[in-house]
Amino acid sequence: MPLTTRRKVTTGSRIPKLNSTENKEEGPQVKRSSSPPKGAPKKRTAFIDITNAHKVQISLPGRKKEASKKTSSTVKKQSNVKKSLSVSSEGTTADKERSDDEHKLCEEEPQGDGAAPVEELVAAAPPAVCEVPAHLKRQEIPAEFDIDSENSEDSYMCPEYAKDIFDYLKQREEKFVLSNYMCKQPTLNPEMRAILIDWLVEVQENFELYHETLYLAVKMTDHFLSHTPVHREMLQLVGSTAMLIASKFEERSPPCLDDFLYICDDAYKREELISMEASILQALSFDINIPIPYRFLRRYAKCVNAGMDTLTLARFFCEMSLMDMNLVAERGSLLASSCLLMALVTKSLGGWSPILQFHSGYQTSDLVPVVRKVYEMMEAPPDDKLRAIRNKYSHKVFFEVASLPLVSVDVLDRVLLQ
Repeated sequence: MPLTTRRKVTTGSRIPKLNSTENKEEGPQVKRSSSPPKGAPKKRTAFIDITNAHKVQISLPGRKKEASKKTSSTVKKQSNVKKSLSVSSEGTTADKERSDDEHKLCEEEPQGDGAAPVEELVAAAPPAVCEVPAHLKRQEIPAEFDIDSENSEDSYMCPEYAKDIFDYLKQREEKFVLSNYMCKQPTLNPEMRAILIDWLVEVQENFELYHETLYLAVKMTDHFLSHTPVHREMLQLVGSTAMLIASKFEERSPPCLDDFLYICDDAYKREELISMEASILQALSFDINIPIPYRFLRRYAKCVNAGMDTLTLARFFCEMSLMDMNLVAERGSLLASSCLLMALVTKSLGGWSPILQFHSGYQTSDLVPVVRKVYEMMEAPPDDKLRAIRNKYSHKVFFEVASLPLVSVDVLDRVLLQ
């Protein structure tokens, strides 16, 4: 699909010359030459006179108050010691010895920046160690389940808290749980929704957008349709606007608004797209960081060091699930786990291993219902009108995974019932 083309003066401040009366008022300590050398600049009070540089005491910023505080405390302590010495001269011998000891302590106390009053030394005692609350303690990851330490030098992978991030995303899924909303759309049906998503896949390919952008656009479309009834003529506007918002959120260089008007064949006006963008954001309360299955899929595939061909097969299953209305209600992490399990079984790489159970939080029994739904979807005859995803994954770049035969149901059941 063709795309539109994305679209000596210097200033300075003059320092005024000071007249002779200002130079005379500097004070008698500054000796001025009555006849300065010809061409020499006049000395100005705005700057330090280099002839008096040895008489000027320069202190570093932030140290003046601290030094003065320590000096005043030291002087005060010395005066107190002298007063006690004068009083102790009339007292007992024990008082004299005690005052002599205090005088020695004062003399031995270091002066200058290193001096510290006795009160400060007492206050510098280490505080009592407080225990971290249980809900703030980080989960200990067993060595056999650690998949992030190998990326300790890569700050982009966030190895220190990668698992915490995905645990947080999994918790956020509870906020974005959907149901079959077609009963709220009198003029729409699941087939129309599938046609829209098939078109969005073509848009993602033509604009060369990230897969995260596609998944997020579909999620936002579903959430908007679950809140707002939409006429069938406006369905494409909803999908293209959702893709525009997702591009702004995910892409480094998102397509411009005119590009989305162009791919809609100028069926909508610029004002309509902007108005729909505001409506979608308000329906989602401006919270568009929706957990998508694609992120979980890549994370879980890393747990078992799955090859690119296995990951691509799982991505094919996961992307096909976007078109099925029966899978809209499934959580992204659960759907990603089910697609990965089907890919592992298809490639004869085993089942749901303990490391996958640890990082996903799902047992094999939790995946059974969703795996069966995905299998039934893939087993159904393909619609010749909706072939964007199958054509995409039939390319050599994607290892032609769309042409791979589906695993037999007996093999799949054997793994699911383990």
